[in-house]
Amino acid sequence: MLNYLTEKYNVPAPRYTSYPTMPYWDTEAFNLSGWINSVQWAFAECNDTDGISLYIHLPFCEDLCTYCGCNTRITKNHGVEVPYIAALLKEWAMYCKMMDGKPVIREIHLGGGTPTFFSAKNLELLISEILENAKVHAKAEFSFEAHPGNTTVQHLETLYNLGFKRISLGIQDFDPKVQLIINRKQSFEQVKNVTIEARRIGYTSVNYDLIYGLPLQTLDGLVNTMSMVAGLKPDRIAFYSYAHVPWIKPGQRKFTELDLPNPKLKTKLHEIGRSLLKGYGYQEIGMDHFAMPGDALLVAQAKGSLHRNFMGYTTQNTQLLIGLGVSAISDACYAYAQNVKTVEEYLKLINEDKLPVVKGHLLTGDDLIIRKHILNIMCKGYTIWNHHTEPCPSLFDCIERLQPLADDGLIELTSLGVKVTEPGKPFLRNICMALDTRLWINKPETQLFSMAV
Repeated sequence: MLNYLTEKYNVPAPRYTSYPTMPYWDTEAFNLSGWINSVQWAFAECNDTDGISLYIHLPFCEDLCTYCGCNTRITKNHGVEVPYIAALLKEWAMYCKMMDGKPVIREIHLGGGTPTFFSAKNLELLISEILENAKVHAKAEFSFEAHPGNTTVQHLETLYNLGFKRISLGIQDFDPKVQLIINRKQSFEQVKNVTIEARRIGYTSVNYDLIYGLPLQTLDGLVNTMSMVAGLKPDRIAFYSYAHVPWIKPGQRKFTELDLPNPKLKTKLHEIGRSLLKGYGYQEIGMDHFAMPGDALLVAQAKGSLHRNFMGYTTQNTQLLIGLGVSAISDACYAYAQNVKTVEEYLKLINEDKLPVVKGHLLTGDDLIIRKHILNIMCKGYTIWNHHTEPCPSLFDCIERLQPLADDGLIELTSLGVKVTEPGKPFLRNICMALDTRLWINKPETQLFSMAV
């Protein structure tokens, strides 16, 4: 039955870190004045209570990981660090001028690229300057992504002293054949040493990223990787599907579809991976995430306060997420915006004292309602709607699209809402896609998203 469902629902589908998804942003209706108004509106509503979130994109990597779907710049020239940090700080200053009051920072996440490409000294300069004219929320959480191959004790100590308590290590797979073809080189000892040092220093959460569906990946290799990971007992694990989008990321053309596990094997990799993680004591969170009992994400899920944004799952639900840096995406609750995608253009606009936003979307009333229900499904596993208080006729058009999922036992569907069943958990993307009004109104003629399974 599972193989039948996997085959049926293995279609291109968004990961729903936002709604509308980026290909369906109404960029023609977007304008900078509308974006600035949305930032100011969201700031006024949330800063004094919940604070705001910052995502900082640090794009540089010394080597290209061929599986990667992130916006990166490959270079071994570390002279790029200081000019880029200066630009980030100028962009932050532009946003601070928009906000009426001192920002209260609830969340900072350093993503990339490879944040640990930057020296500890330069990361200290960046974060200390950002915090100088801001307050830190009493419940703030700061996190960063790290490459096990270049993360030093100095990195760990410097960021810890600045308030960072969460670290995420990109592992992907320990199989040497897989590491070679995806050009992701790190040893088990390097991962072990960074994990041990982080815990010694006082980090309260260590996350590992693992991917299934990578080229040359095998069941035996995955089982071995899971065993090695379990021995190090990370607090959280993100176990997610490789997104094969070579039309967007040419680096993925370093291998072919023939190198990838076929759909049946990829499904088996997912099934066995989930089973092993549960056997090791991890509990499932939303889509693709697992954590040990007592973890803050699990607590938030149990309380119904788990949130999802462009950074993934988080315990922090702020109305304003400001993205700094090349290609960074911001969410001001009522609008989205994305920065330009090349380092050169980003630096040029910043040096001209211009906000580096290239496109965005101003959310309509219908967008806000649909987004709420998609977030509920992704974070809570259910959603409830009300015909009388939600004036969104398109929402109820989705019931017909949800019916096949109900017939297959993936959801429980009533006139009042939808609840994801246990067999439906691997198909969250498909369930949310049934609610995606903009996608169904304008069905893509070419593939825009990675496959759901």
